[in-house]
Amino acid sequence: MHADSDSIQIPDWPLPKGVRSAFTLRHGGYSDGPYDSFNLGDHVGDDPESVAKNRQYLVELLSLPEEPQWLRQVHGTDLLQIPADSHVSSAAVADGAVTHVAGPVLAVLTADCLPVLACSRDGQHLAAFHAGWRGLLAGILEKGVAALGVPGEEVLIYLGPAIGSGAFEVGPELRAAFLAEDPGSDSAFRPGQGDRWWADIYQLARQRLQRVGVTAIYGGDRCTFSDSDFFSYRRDGITGRMASLLWRE
Repeated sequence: MHADSDSIQIPDWPLPKGVRSAFTLRHGGYSDGPYDSFNLGDHVGDDPESVAKNRQYLVELLSLPEEPQWLRQVHGTDLLQIPADSHVSSAAVADGAVTHVAGPVLAVLTADCLPVLACSRDGQHLAAFHAGWRGLLAGILEKGVAALGVPGEEVLIYLGPAIGSGAFEVGPELRAAFLAEDPGSDSAFRPGQGDRWWADIYQLARQRLQRVGVTAIYGGDRCTFSDSDFFSYRRDGITGRMASLLWRE
């Protein structure tokens, strides 16, 4: 991933011609206080006018074909299917979006949870997922890959900035829940203090993607908690949200 500005990073993965992707950082926007400064989340207590200005700046910065399709994310597995020339209300409750047409700008908001971008090798099918541990456990990635409508081996994946394995401390019940579904996920946990565990959300995502035939997986090497360029809910509590975006021109 390389930086295009203080506000944007462009991930390095082999996207087909005409497909573009980007991740935002926390700098260069209009928000004050704990939302300083490029907060794109309208549900975190920030001044609505500042959020609106940040979202407009994002459109201009990336020369987006239209306003991103914002979602109201609830840590579930519902996916929004976006047809041509149809911009759905930002009140749409979903934790992922899928499109098979050019134009719509898919977007998910995160501040430690894992943003996952997906594209078919021919560039005709795109998706973006909000994958916290609840969504991973409930199968949002498996459901999302299926919604693309192509075999797993035809899917390209980018794992965006999320909390790293050195910062994601969880309780024994979370580890037990993953192991109950897949004993192989044990390798994504290492012992912490007492009964606590350090979890690798990137590895959990890779394992689940590989189980549905996806082999082309990129990214997965950043930590929102330890890198102050990112918003981190676990680090700061009250904070903003970054956007992960994918679209076809």
